[in-house]
Amino acid sequence: AELGDRKIPADREAVVKRVIHTTADFEYADTLCFSENAVQKGIEALKNGATIVTDTKMAWSGVSKPSLQKLGGEAHCFISDSDVAETARKNGTTRAVASMDKAVSLGDNTIFAIGNAPTALVRLCELIREGAIHPKLVIGVPVGFVNVVESKERIFAACRAADVPAIASMGRKGGSNVAAAICNALIYSAAEMLDPSARGWNG
Repeated sequence: AELGDRKIPADREAVVKRVIHTTADFEYADTLCFSENAVQKGIEALKNGATIVTDTKMAWSGVSKPSLQKLGGEAHCFISDSDVAETARKNGTTRAVASMDKAVSLGDNTIFAIGNAPTALVRLCELIREGAIHPKLVIGVPVGFVNVVESKERIFAACRAADVPAIASMGRKGGSNVAAAICNALIYSAAEMLDPSARGWNG
């Protein structure tokens, strides 16, 4: 009811409403941006066992792993791995950057959900431009001030140029909880398509 007369396209409604439910912030109805058919392509990837990669343990924890596993997928977060920390130290980068480099080894059947680190999003942008990876979907929703707005604009442009589906929260708002909420909206939609009795799965 609080959405008033704002019309959300049917294919995006589940994502937008889950993010609003998670954050109690109705601005997401206006600030969540979707490339063409991004939701459908994300759902299709999950139905085909895509792997979700997050930039934080918080986002990873929020993703419904039991539901994802029933679709044949899994979720990873490499931020705390010892080899990632060592690579970041040697290269003089953030661990978020190094974790994106490690994720390349998973291949293209991946969905990246970035909710905290703009540097992860910028590195992912570079990897896509270089042709090192062509993900099934990029979710770019870092929160904060430094490089946050710019990183979302850059990833959206890079994904458009490389024909990679993208969902981003334009502006400063976002967060690991938003990244997980978007993932779960897609996971539950994919589950319902494969098995109508799965409606209402909550992991």
